[in-house]
Amino acid sequence: MVKPLLQPGSVIDGFRIGEPAHRGGMATLWRVTRDGDTTPMLMKVPKIAEGADPAAIVSFEMEQMIIPRLSGPHVPKCFGVGDFAVQPYVVMEQIAGKSLLSRLGNLPLPYDEVAAIGVKVATALDDLHRQHVVHLDIKPSNIMFRESGEAVLLDYGLSHHEQLPDLMQEEFRVPFGTAPYMSPEQLRDIRNDPRSDLFALGVLLYFFSTGERPFGESETLRGMRRRLWRDPVPPRKLRPDYPPWLQEIVLKCLEIEPAWRYPTAAQLAFDLAHPDQVKLTHRSERMQRDSWAVVLRRRFNKDIMQAAPKKMAAQLSSAPIVTVAIDLGEEAAAVNDALRLSAQRLLAMLPSARLACVNVRKLGRIALDTTLDEQGHNKQIDRLVGLRAWAAPLKLDEERLTVHVLEAVDPAAAILEFADANRVDHILIGARQASVMRKLLGGVSAKVAAEAECSVTVVRPPRGKMPAALTAPQASS
Repeated sequence: MVKPLLQPGSVIDGFRIGEPAHRGGMATLWRVTRDGDTTPMLMKVPKIAEGADPAAIVSFEMEQMIIPRLSGPHVPKCFGVGDFAVQPYVVMEQIAGKSLLSRLGNLPLPYDEVAAIGVKVATALDDLHRQHVVHLDIKPSNIMFRESGEAVLLDYGLSHHEQLPDLMQEEFRVPFGTAPYMSPEQLRDIRNDPRSDLFALGVLLYFFSTGERPFGESETLRGMRRRLWRDPVPPRKLRPDYPPWLQEIVLKCLEIEPAWRYPTAAQLAFDLAHPDQVKLTHRSERMQRDSWAVVLRRRFNKDIMQAAPKKMAAQLSSAPIVTVAIDLGEEAAAVNDALRLSAQRLLAMLPSARLACVNVRKLGRIALDTTLDEQGHNKQIDRLVGLRAWAAPLKLDEERLTVHVLEAVDPAAAILEFADANRVDHILIGARQASVMRKLLGGVSAKVAAEAECSVTVVRPPRGKMPAALTAPQASS
């Protein structure tokens, strides 16, 4: 049935139609209001007249199912959906901010700005993946930024929700997405791997930092399929001043095989936020694409990407960011040994986990702190060296380990802020010896355990003896 055209002033399910905000090829956005609600809202209405694309209708059904189940600052708030039997629509908040699409005229952007954008988008993706959704259409026009700074991901018509029927996959046998940003596995009709979104973000980072798309503008399926075996030109070939750390990150995102990319969006955000901690490999030095011999082997390798991806929850839980808070004072030796043993046991079970070792240099509230100790050594460097020495017996691959010295008046607050900013999943922290003052004021570990948004393990050394030597199996890299 052809639906009647909406008109300004008409009312549907309590929503009063205003002026159209945007007319697209598959849907129209109308400004709407509702009595008693001052939130700016938009009503998205699909075009379902004669000759309408069936895929566009199914895509709208997917969006109607997914958006009401999402929450948080990185998605638009949903206020209602309309039945296809009467009038299909989705009413969502109108984001007061800027679209990333508006920056295309300024490309290439400064490298630090590209990294900052990447952190925000990766953080939004991490939040979305934790809600069981793979977006599958990450591109500048689907990314906005709130006035408070958070990235907001729009348009869920092509998305996959792990706990809902995938109508796009059930009813169609062709890949859907935006050609320049589609991952190799999407071209093979794999829609449930969150690392596909990391590939799309890698395309965006490449584009915004070089001004060129890594795979060109080809819209043909044949042209898109080349990315199943052909790697992009390394960014440093296009821009000689391209930072090695950024090329390392971008090319890791653009790996053909999903297993070679970052395992989670949170780990990608972590590296973008800490460029000085990025572990450089052969990717960072590349100036040429893969040789034709490598390309041909990849082209005719029938086994590439045949392994089914894990369930999203399993994928995220197998690659957490673990922070261990370490006191480098001599009196903390027993606690630090116990922390190391706990960290080793945890990492042995989670071979894709990242470990961030943190020490807090406590600042005085009034006195001016100096950067050198009594022997003239730099306090910051000494502590970084101490953290690496603490981690050395764990024998972790360099890509899995970072060290951080924070400066703060309140150590507990600094640890909590670090964990929140870096999407940390688990904090290991030692419990110091009891004292009258600690009982009155509370310890750092108590505050961290009480206020952290993630899991916290408070570690104590065994009573009356030092912890046993490290005997657990070595964590794989």
